[in-house]
Amino acid sequence: MAPSIAQDAIGSCTRVTEPLDAFRRLVSDLSRILGPSSGLNSEDVDVQKLQILMEEYISNEKDWAKYAFPDFSRGYTRNLVDEGNGKSNLLVLVWSPGKGSPVHDHADAHCLMKVLKGTLKETRFDFPRNNATPPAIIKETVYRDGQVTYMADELGLHKISNPDPVNVAVSLHLYTPPNAARFGCNIFNEQTGKRSHITQSNFFSMFGRKVESES
Repeated sequence: MAPSIAQDAIGSCTRVTEPLDAFRRLVSDLSRILGPSSGLNSEDVDVQKLQILMEEYISNEKDWAKYAFPDFSRGYTRNLVDEGNGKSNLLVLVWSPGKGSPVHDHADAHCLMKVLKGTLKETRFDFPRNNATPPAIIKETVYRDGQVTYMADELGLHKISNPDPVNVAVSLHLYTPPNAARFGCNIFNEQTGKRSHITQSNFFSMFGRKVESES
């Protein structure tokens, strides 16, 4: 949060630094731990420490509400919170009631996901052997407020969905390196296994402001 300027009794200006809320402190700490490294797949990054930081944050909606833009016409929105050291993206995703993502990979990146509000269901799949073989389900897990999970391509594919038919769910995602935003990722037809490459460079909002030009 930017410092403010206060004026004392004799007219001089004093810089007053406003305290960070717990969410902004988390954002700052994640960026600090990643530092100049290559991200979660580098030897000098402690993945467990990043996960513990996310687990320790107690979700407070007033901290992150400015980043949580819903759009019920789509499965979810991707809202950029922070670009860290340039080698990670931190996003708030808002999941529409009863909707979710397609089956997808993670573009050789690594992801930590924390549920900030509601409930999310993760379904993990094996990579299909070819474009004519549907991906096989490995397991299904339901995550609730405060829970954190890790995902990478070495663990397979997954899809995320909001099982609540009425209420949105909100999650925080740390991607490093931010390969999907740079190069796109692959989605897979759940019935046939057919792979399609999609871009992920557009965000629904950036740094708390809706991107009006997004198509």
